[in-house]
Amino acid sequence: MELSFSRSNDDIDQLISRLLEITGDIHHPAIIREMVLSVLKIGQDVDYLADLKLINRTLREMRFTTKVFGPYRQKKKVTIFGSARTEPDNEMYLKCLNFSRKLAQKGYMIITGGGPGIMQAGNEGAGSENSFAVNIRLPFEQAPNPVMFRNKRLITYKYFFNRKVAFVKETNAVAVFPGGFGTLDEAMEVFTLIQTGKTSPKPLILIDDRDGYWEQFLGFVKQSLLVKGFISGEDFSIFTITKDENEAVDVIENFYRTYHSLRFIDHRLIIRLNKELTPEQIAILEDEFSELIKDGDHIRCCGPFPEENDEPDLAALPRISLIFDHHHYGLLLAFIHRINTF
Repeated sequence: MELSFSRSNDDIDQLISRLLEITGDIHHPAIIREMVLSVLKIGQDVDYLADLKLINRTLREMRFTTKVFGPYRQKKKVTIFGSARTEPDNEMYLKCLNFSRKLAQKGYMIITGGGPGIMQAGNEGAGSENSFAVNIRLPFEQAPNPVMFRNKRLITYKYFFNRKVAFVKETNAVAVFPGGFGTLDEAMEVFTLIQTGKTSPKPLILIDDRDGYWEQFLGFVKQSLLVKGFISGEDFSIFTITKDENEAVDVIENFYRTYHSLRFIDHRLIIRLNKELTPEQIAILEDEFSELIKDGDHIRCCGPFPEENDEPDLAALPRISLIFDHHHYGLLLAFIHRINTF
């Protein structure tokens, strides 16, 4: 029979309802019902075993990721990328060690790839009790580092794409140390996700070495991307380059000084704040960031929307809202930085 997500599957719908009832303790049963139907439809649509194995493994990895990170949802986290080949006596290893130690002292948890080099430095600085390791199975380089070996927050993935979801979805900031193809791949993914609004705005900090690894990258971006029109000037708001790990910590802390989080509801952008803005401050934002505001709308103070009932812990936060022009995610970062000056 042809299955439908509407309740028109007769006996199948009844069997799924009965299955959820017998299983018990099912959260958000309407969503789980759709997932069960999706799996059944996959069974009807896909006859290639390798594809079925990929889908199955993906679902299993994502389930376990959510299980591991779930209890720490209220803790701020910083993802650290960097080379697996950085030696413990290297300038950048020591800088990462200090960076992650300072973040842990301020209450942050650290997410790394769980391997050696910069990843180990990040876990070592924060301590295993304040660390996650999202590892990947590779034929070389990527055994779990000693800090995270047998840690309950160690996850080992088969697929890079699942691992990348964990790196970005679960974090409040990303710090990138110099590295190779893998590091650049991870960094460019974050650039793209922030630029296109596919992840919430967050600090992206490129922590440089004495030779100017990231300064050279910035030169390439200006000469080969900006000049040729492949990016716009506002995209430079997406990232910060610094050689000082202490400044990097300050960038993260300052990002959440007044700004808390955001959510889109229909076409409206809802920005949750740690303190209420004055009418004068809102007027400044409207004047300086008029490009962000679409269709002649205005920035308004507001309370929580009904759609936010699934985040009751945020209900008491003050808010502003506006109809957002989705062409300007780079400018949205600058808007948040401006909010944080109040």
